[in-house]
Amino acid sequence: MTSTLPVATGIDTTLSPARALVCRACSARYPLAAQHACHECFGPLEVDYDTAALATVTREQIEAGPGNIWRYAALLPAGQDPAARVTLDPGLTPLVAAPHLAAELGLTAPLWVKDDSANPTHSFKDRVVSVALTAARALGFTRYACASTGNLANSVAAHAARAGVPSVVFIPGDLEQGKVVTTAVYGGDLVAIDGSYDDVNRLCGELVETDEFEDTAFVNVNVRPYYAEGSKTLGYEVAEQLGWRIPAQVVIPMASGELLTKIDKAFAELVEIGLVEAPAGGWKVFGAQSAGCNPIATALHGDTDTIVPVKPGGIAKSLNIGDPAAGLYALEAVRRTGGWMDYADDDEIRAGIRLLARTTGVFAETAGGVTVAVLRKLIESGRLDPTAETVVFNTGEGLKTLDAVAAQVGPTHRIKPSLRAARDAGLLA
Repeated sequence: MTSTLPVATGIDTTLSPARALVCRACSARYPLAAQHACHECFGPLEVDYDTAALATVTREQIEAGPGNIWRYAALLPAGQDPAARVTLDPGLTPLVAAPHLAAELGLTAPLWVKDDSANPTHSFKDRVVSVALTAARALGFTRYACASTGNLANSVAAHAARAGVPSVVFIPGDLEQGKVVTTAVYGGDLVAIDGSYDDVNRLCGELVETDEFEDTAFVNVNVRPYYAEGSKTLGYEVAEQLGWRIPAQVVIPMASGELLTKIDKAFAELVEIGLVEAPAGGWKVFGAQSAGCNPIATALHGDTDTIVPVKPGGIAKSLNIGDPAAGLYALEAVRRTGGWMDYADDDEIRAGIRLLARTTGVFAETAGGVTVAVLRKLIESGRLDPTAETVVFNTGEGLKTLDAVAAQVGPTHRIKPSLRAARDAGLLA
């Protein structure tokens, strides 16, 4: 079958600070195009910036911007022209003070929860999708797609619906029903695959090479370098919301490992261009995985760079990437900053969800339960300093994964509709 190539208008480097794609392994450089792997060594590509252009950005300029991720447009690879954006305008989500959680866990320094469940489709994926699809529009793509464990599917389908562009998203067939419904409702094509996320991702990697999909932007395949940059906005926001400073410690859930690397990159960029000062002694990055899918943490515990792919299991399906693309770079960030990684089993995840909800009013999906459970382990093991300011990241909404805790919670009383019944139940004591 023949098809028409997308009309590639390209990313406008007179507006964007991005200058090239660079290989994270061998440093080979490429134009700002739809490419995610190095032709020389097959390493992953990321966006490289003109540091002088970034250094012109001021706090005042950012603070005068819109109340969403686009206040940081001058630090991103695309989206400087508001009219050219494909976006639901995510970002500026709450940074929730968590003193009751801190007290329960034995932290004496301030503890914060960055709650990205407040984004338009209720996960941090709205950030990465907005940046990726804005770049995709600039590169001329006319259909949007992804391989997803759920939240990304929600976001791509919603962005495509807002933009009036067709979408096709691919998910594992055993995904939580809440995430299936909250993708299908937007009306695009939803393809369930009989296999794991890694099977889905491999298929998408093959589809993107076909003529039939050459007009399609797979946000986490052919435009992945731009997609990954959207995660930096979480780091930018935390620093801004703390009064333009970087916390001493952060605990971040890991699937591919990319979210962790990009939050660390955001902090480093802010220091490099003079918008913040590094905390005394720097910052430490901690990673959190599910015991059902923990290849990155296992490698760290084994003091090796060899990340052995696993077959994912457990309830934290949004973190179930058995062959993590950015695992090596997550290991590097954690080791360089003096942090650590740990993992939590299903019972610990459920307990983490309930603990976070009970002490902060934040109802997290299973990934948030992983992060809180690992926070507890890091404190108990002495890996995380209880006297240092800490931020933990909740990346999604608990309503998407109700089954995780549905059997454990419910009415505490059941009574007849009478004052006597209420008194007999002890409600008037």
